[in-house]
Amino acid sequence: MSKRHFLDFEQPVAELEAKIDELRYVQNESAVDISEEIDRLSKKSLLLTKDIYSGLTPWQVTQIARHPQRPYTLDYVAEVFTDFQELHGDRAFADDQSIVGGLARFNGQPVHGARPPEGPRHQGAAACATSACRGPRATARRCG
Repeated sequence: MSKRHFLDFEQPVAELEAKIDELRYVQNESAVDISEEIDRLSKKSLLLTKDIYSGLTPWQVTQIARHPQRPYTLDYVAEVFTDFQELHGDRAFADDQSIVGGLARFNGQPVHGARPPEGPRHQGAAACATSACRGPRATARRCG
């Protein structure tokens, strides 16, 4: 598992989690039982997290939505569906980086659908296939 990425406002939780990890390491490397202290700090971390998340600013909510370690739709697709096959392009224009569709099976039954993109595809706007949208003076109003 990769190391968790904490946002700026989560630093108090990050410090507490680092201390918990340190105590777990000490417990694993020695005969000392400090599980009660680890449990106490884990509960404190959970309460601190709930407290922080109960008073988020709009910008902090945005940071969470853009968190680099948030699960993407393909993470869920892999857990729910089998035989997922992503489809690309429309042959007339190009492969739209903001919309990805695919075919899969759910409980053995075929399904199809689109998913929000991940990585460089997370811009959230579909590409316009008209000639007015492809030039250097393309605007949202003309492409809308």
